[in-house]
Amino acid sequence: MLVIVIACQQQPSDQESDPTLEAFERNSETVLQYIENWQNETPEYSDFVDGYYHFPTNFSLVRDSVTLEEMIEEDRLALEQYEFRLLNDLTLLPGANPITREIDGSVRFYSTWEITKTASDSTEERTANLLVYYSFDFNEEGKITYLDRIGDYTGLLRYLDRVDDY
Repeated sequence: MLVIVIACQQQPSDQESDPTLEAFERNSETVLQYIENWQNETPEYSDFVDGYYHFPTNFSLVRDSVTLEEMIEEDRLALEQYEFRLLNDLTLLPGANPITREIDGSVRFYSTWEITKTASDSTEERTANLLVYYSFDFNEEGKITYLDRIGDYTGLLRYLDRVDDY
């Protein structure tokens, strides 16, 4: 005997919209555009709030936070030295408020960057893959208030920037 079970979730009617889901969908578009711009080496920062900051996660850093202006400069330097390409399609996940654990419109994803440092007169080209976790928090206007970019960036830079064998 073959049994097929189909589960259906009731979809909200036009009058019963879910503001949190709508925020997640809108914010997901912002994240996708941010990543596309990054890969095209044309990062855009108009979707970040003026008071934006994030906590750096690299090993043995002296400072405890990074401002938007500092991030823009770090990004500029990184894009001058390296090429970035995502190795997989992004699956964006809804994030949750850490206190209430309720979905809050934030956007998360796991992915793998392929990062290449092009050859110079004294070094060969080096490429490495970096597993990353990104987490974007947004305000009610859909602006990015906080961004976590977590991966072994310290190990990555040690490998890519070494002149001798790693």
